[in-house]
Amino acid sequence: MSLLVSTRPSLSFRLNFNLLRRPTNLPLSSASLTPKPPPLPTPPLHILRRAPYSSPCTPRAASTAATAYSILRDSGAAAAILAGAYALVSAFDFLTRRNLIEQSLSRKLVHILSGLFFMVSWPIFSTTTEARYFACLVPLVNCLRLVIHGLSLASDEGLIKSVTREGKPEELLRGPLYYVLILILCALIFWRESPVGVISLAMMCGGDGIADIIGRRFGFLKIPYNQQKSWAGSISMFIFGFLISIGMLQYYSVLGYLHLDWVQTVQKVALVSLVATVVESLPTTELIQMGYSRPFPPQNLIVDKQDVH
Repeated sequence: MSLLVSTRPSLSFRLNFNLLRRPTNLPLSSASLTPKPPPLPTPPLHILRRAPYSSPCTPRAASTAATAYSILRDSGAAAAILAGAYALVSAFDFLTRRNLIEQSLSRKLVHILSGLFFMVSWPIFSTTTEARYFACLVPLVNCLRLVIHGLSLASDEGLIKSVTREGKPEELLRGPLYYVLILILCALIFWRESPVGVISLAMMCGGDGIADIIGRRFGFLKIPYNQQKSWAGSISMFIFGFLISIGMLQYYSVLGYLHLDWVQTVQKVALVSLVATVVESLPTTELIQMGYSRPFPPQNLIVDKQDVH
């Protein structure tokens, strides 16, 4: 029995082996005493997604560039519209001088198309606040042109024949001048954000202009309280003023400038067209002429006394 060797390691061997092992709870150096920060999350890799664009310009430089672009765009738009308006008037002047179109019809077509052309062109201007001032330059230039030729400081027979009734320069200071002033006011006050300006210009340019053309052609039946107006002209003003107003409102709604409830819009536009038609049919021109011809009653009384004697 003494020759049998025990398979269990001796106590001394186990103690020596344990001395060679490093305890797991003791650090190797002082650097390991600092706790390690948690690992940062790795962002997901999107292969098919485009990286966001970062402009190399500073915010101030980007703002300056945007302002310069808006000014350049608005200036170009104003110049283009001014050239288009001048070409429109020159075209009808050419037709009138060639006797291809009557002067009264030429005047009304210029009345209709120039205002609608100006209003349709508003969306080509920028979205800045100053865009409306650039747009007003177009009727402002025409306003100065009317004043210069109306005061006979310069002569332009084509302009006079295209926009006046009797071919007199002083007529430029009445209806045509009021016309461009209303264009300026509607652009300054209402611009593209309000349907009021759109409806006003549509009634003034389209409704009133077409009413005169239809009234001259088919106005045999006169209105009882104003023999200068006809039922055909008033009815056409109501119909075409309503249709052109709705068309322009739809135009600006499609472009995103107006958001309208169309049921109420149609009702209100019909009411506005009716009121405008009634006001246009009133004998206001005769009353104004009577007021200018008899301004002061005392003078009329003196004339009456002289007549009696």
